[in-house]
Amino acid sequence: MTTMTDSSVREFKMPDVGEGLTEAEILKWYVQPGDTVTDGQVVCEVETAKAAVELPIPYDGVVRELHFPEGTTVDVGTSIIAVAVGDGAAAAAEPAQEAVADTPATAEAEEPKPEGRQPVLVGYGVATSSTRRRPRKGGQAPAGAQEASAAVQAELNGHGPAEPAAPAAPAAPAAPAAPVTGDRPLAKPPVRKLAKDLGVDLTTVVPSGPDGIITREDVHAAVTARSATPEPQAAPAPVTPAPSPAAAPTSYDTARETRVPVKGVRKATAAAMVGSAFTAPHVTEFVTVDVTRTMKLVEELKQDREYAGLRVNPLLLIAKALLVAIRRNPDINASWDEAAQEIVVKHYVNLGIAAATPRGLIVPNIKDAHAQTLPQLAGSLGELVSTAREGKTSPAAMQGGTVTITNVGVFGVDTGTPILNPGESAILAVGAIKLQPWVHKGKVKPRQVTTLALSFDHRLVDGELGSKVLADVAAVLEQPKRLISWA
Repeated sequence: MTTMTDSSVREFKMPDVGEGLTEAEILKWYVQPGDTVTDGQVVCEVETAKAAVELPIPYDGVVRELHFPEGTTVDVGTSIIAVAVGDGAAAAAEPAQEAVADTPATAEAEEPKPEGRQPVLVGYGVATSSTRRRPRKGGQAPAGAQEASAAVQAELNGHGPAEPAAPAAPAAPAAPAAPVTGDRPLAKPPVRKLAKDLGVDLTTVVPSGPDGIITREDVHAAVTARSATPEPQAAPAPVTPAPSPAAAPTSYDTARETRVPVKGVRKATAAAMVGSAFTAPHVTEFVTVDVTRTMKLVEELKQDREYAGLRVNPLLLIAKALLVAIRRNPDINASWDEAAQEIVVKHYVNLGIAAATPRGLIVPNIKDAHAQTLPQLAGSLGELVSTAREGKTSPAAMQGGTVTITNVGVFGVDTGTPILNPGESAILAVGAIKLQPWVHKGKVKPRQVTTLALSFDHRLVDGELGSKVLADVAAVLEQPKRLISWA
């Protein structure tokens, strides 16, 4: 057997997959010691405070050792996997070849070697196969899958029902095909995280997505099926009298509590909110407004051919109303520079949209939203929301925001007092739009009504400026024609 030298072993270190991040959690290993890896092959999935990222290995070789198990948080720059390269790779592969010789050959054909890689991180790449999944046997995408995706986006991005409509159930196969040994189930990182949290083995889930990809609906369906399976009925146990209070245990039952480690997005969000709440003096103002005309305009835009294929909903016009209000009151679009003791007025608007995802709350923003037309803004909002729900939001997309909108109305909430995103001057909370009695033209009539809440940093935004901005947003939503007259 060939002796392996230290020079033939390469240590792959945890890279900075974001911008200035110091640690990441290893969610999933895709390789094990003895496996052969190629340049650009994804070896593990990690989660930072901002995103879930698949890490590709930058060289060819054989895995010698995994330094950390799944679920471990590792500092950036720490070696996480050792790979034998060159002559060392041949030596490391010998035990694996001997083991294979003692087992029957499988009928599974080898996957074609990736032809190249596209750089997605500094100094790293990703295999071509990571962006185009290979088809799974029997994996057909039902028509209801696309409807389910649209319903999820509508839940986050619109003012429809709080619960998305259930997609049409795909035709159940006669018997689920047994998973092929060694074939990793196809699923996106947020879906894997969901399955991990719910205790679902992905190898037992029947996929319904394109090319055999497991979707969130498939995971939930597996949970439902598991809970619906009747447990074997055991013989009834003899009835025993309930213990008296004096006989109750004096210590707490640990099963009544669950401790969840604070890490990843939750840890970053908690630190940011504490820093914001106790640094910037918050003021919140409220206004209730009749948005009946805005809702009618939304329906008219949906029929406009210029908006074909775009997501048109109340959030689109609310975002445009806020941009108009900022243009009329530009001093609110600013930040506080504590070190220089200066107010930095921004002449651009990077509009943040708070998005609830399986990994927690994130706030990606639309760059230069002030310069976009209404159709362009609709396209940007749709892309932002779908990317966030798929867990593909990049760290850069969550930096540089100037003002934010948070849509609590999708959960049926009337209003709230939102906390500022760190470094921003204002955040607008949008409540649920409901049919309510309202005095209109001297008569009480049912009208579409919502409540807006604007929180702002009182160090740089006084009550007059904050009130003007909130009043302008309400005025545009009450009379959408102001989008033209105030432009």
